[in-house]
Amino acid sequence: MAEFKRSEHITAGEIDRNNIPRHIAIILDGNGRWAKEQGKPRTFGHAKGAEAFRTLSYYCQSLGINYLTVYAFSTENWKRSKLEVNTIMKILGQYLQIGIDEMIEDQIKMRIFGDVSVLSKDLQALVQKTNELDDQIQIEDGFQANLCINYGGRDEIVRAARRYAEEVKNGTRENDLSEEEFSGYLYSAGIPDPELLIRPGGEKRLSNFLLWQCAYSEFYYTDTLWPEFTPAELDKAIIAYQKRDRRFGGVKEDSKHG
Repeated sequence: MAEFKRSEHITAGEIDRNNIPRHIAIILDGNGRWAKEQGKPRTFGHAKGAEAFRTLSYYCQSLGINYLTVYAFSTENWKRSKLEVNTIMKILGQYLQIGIDEMIEDQIKMRIFGDVSVLSKDLQALVQKTNELDDQIQIEDGFQANLCINYGGRDEIVRAARRYAEEVKNGTRENDLSEEEFSGYLYSAGIPDPELLIRPGGEKRLSNFLLWQCAYSEFYYTDTLWPEFTPAELDKAIIAYQKRDRRFGGVKEDSKHG
């Protein structure tokens, strides 16, 4: 991976390097609309969106962000046309192959969140290879990219509940569960919750993404379509995050407002 040069983009302002989110989650939205604006098919937008993700991954690593989780393909996206679904799967396969080639060299960890059992055998093999390489990389405070493929937040919670119930039924654990313990049954087990959730594309909803994990995340919405979401746009999101007053349901002692 070539070193990302900060001079490659125009910054939106000065980022406080002492207040960088450890974990950023992004809903990749707007590929199809961007392609339409260019007079191109939706599939062209997905290819451009994949390039944007790769660029942002490098930039996040250069900032010292530890985790980047992106919503690449939801459990609902199967409703799209066969051509579009096939194209997305092809692009995901190409990206996974590139990731496999770079993981060891660049010491980048990569995980797949979602039910991969319904993916093609070729994609499942790439996911398996990715997991095997991921286990070989032993780094502290490094960078990890998480791709959500055939993922749904409600589905993730139901699967976690079923796993827990099965263990109780088998007698491998007691019928006593804390929020922290339940998190260990999710795809994101062992990963801190996102401090910042970004949604490009103008929509203002979660769309079944990381429902459990984003309980206290700061949300940032922008009309910028994902293929045009540059490092400068990420700067804007981080600067907005750094201006937020995060109280996690509490009230600051010097606050005059409830």
